[in-house]
Amino acid sequence: MAWLYLGLAGILEVFWSTMMKASAGFAKLDYSIYTILGMIASFLFLSKAIKVLPMSLSYPIWTGIGAVGSIIVGVVFFHDKLAPLTWVFVALLLVGIIGIKVTSGH
Repeated sequence: MAWLYLGLAGILEVFWSTMMKASAGFAKLDYSIYTILGMIASFLFLSKAIKVLPMSLSYPIWTGIGAVGSIIVGVVFFHDKLAPLTWVFVALLLVGIIGIKVTSGH
């Protein structure tokens, strides 16, 4: 269950960062509220996961899911442009996240 909580926390990290972008610097109230609610929910699920999983695994996986997910959302929905070499480093982030999970023993 802890891994599920951690995955949800990471997805919510992507959600709140997307809502923050959509809030236009907190100028749009509805998206600002979604941002704050997403942050709270993300932290709550992270706190549930970290009760069982080590912090040394939970935190980097949580931030990694948020980072990779936010990059993908930025490219797909906000038309961010990334250099081809940048995609290599995004792939390395993903490999790192998977590697931490696979080698964790949890």
